Amino acid sequence: MGYRILETDDIPGYLHERGHWPDVTDIHVREVSDGNMNRVFLASSTDGTRSVAVKQALPWVRVAGPSWPMSPDRADAEARAYDQIARVAPDKIPSVHGYDPENYALVMEDMSDLEVLRTLLNEGAAYGPDTSARIGELVARLSFATSDFGMDSASRKALIAASVSPELCKITEDVVLSEPYIEHEHNHWHQDLTDLASEFRADTRLRTEVADLRHLFMTSAQALLHGDLHTGSIMVGEREGTPVVRVFDPEFSFVGPIGFDLGLYWANALVSEERARALGRLTDHADQLRLSWEAFEREFRALWPTRVDTFFDDAYLDRFLRRVWTESLGYAGTEIIRRIIGFAHLTDLTTLPDPVPASRRALLLGRELIVRRAELTGPQEVRVAVEQG
Repeated sequence: MGYRILETDDIPGYLHERGHWPDVTDIHVREVSDGNMNRVFLASSTDGTRSVAVKQALPWVRVAGPSWPMSPDRADAEARAYDQIARVAPDKIPSVHGYDPENYALVMEDMSDLEVLRTLLNEGAAYGPDTSARIGELVARLSFATSDFGMDSASRKALIAASVSPELCKITEDVVLSEPYIEHEHNHWHQDLTDLASEFRADTRLRTEVADLRHLFMTSAQALLHGDLHTGSIMVGEREGTPVVRVFDPEFSFVGPIGFDLGLYWANALVSEERARALGRLTDHADQLRLSWEAFEREFRALWPTRVDTFFDDAYLDRFLRRVWTESLGYAGTEIIRRIIGFAHLTDLTTLPDPVPASRRALLLGRELIVRRAELTGPQEVRVAVEQG
């Protein structure tokens, strides 16, 4: 039949055809698309006992239309990532009921009873005791299972080949890891940050360090990544009195440096802290980098005895984890900077009554994390850098 763009009225028949819904007369559908890339529909029964979400990748950027074409193949990467994560951390992603590669559409768990973490934080909520630890555990389990430590060589090579995502990787290479440091039409910033934007473009040390991180991103095939792990791709809440954390939208997934996922999450946690500080709402924000790293390291070390190649000894594990820590800090810095003077900004800062002071602090911290990443040897050193900002 070929690829067709689904509309709201198509969803009942589509779900019935795919075997996800028995009665097309007992279904209510609404579109809840919110991001830049895809369309999302929620389907529910009249009595509310059955519900699913349908997510379809469009052949262009949704907010721009056909003038900005984008391959819908990213849905293949998302489905592949969900499949891999489901093997090691099924409780940390939405349940996937089926993937339709012809129409680049996923049918999955309805998470409308949960809240996007960024939204809650912007409203003044705390992270809660488990959120960051669960993110650290997820990254550890996924990265170990899809690395040369957890996967045999032939399977690893097949995963790398299947997970190549040149179009989306190019977006990251440009939007995150080069454009903010050069004159580019994508960049924009608050007018009162023009001095820092100019200083960063003229900062040869900063540019060289970012070039190092960019090259690492382009060449280091350590493990399968989520690829866009920020507070806007995490949903939280409670079900039957139990805290729930769900990571979603892994369409930027590819095999790359483990520190990239951790760094993106840390950047968003640090920016949320700057927002909370500006509003006088600081709660547990300062603990999140430490909690996620400790959980990551603890889980990775717990998995280490199961490694497929024991030539890698415990001393090498220590060296490897130190390298992941350092690289994560660098990527955290690049994510902070690009979210303030690059293409896509964070509502954490843009919705502040006066975004400039918090944005300046965050920009300067981002630079510190990049150029001093080798000196900041643990969470306490990062905490000192944050407090001195």
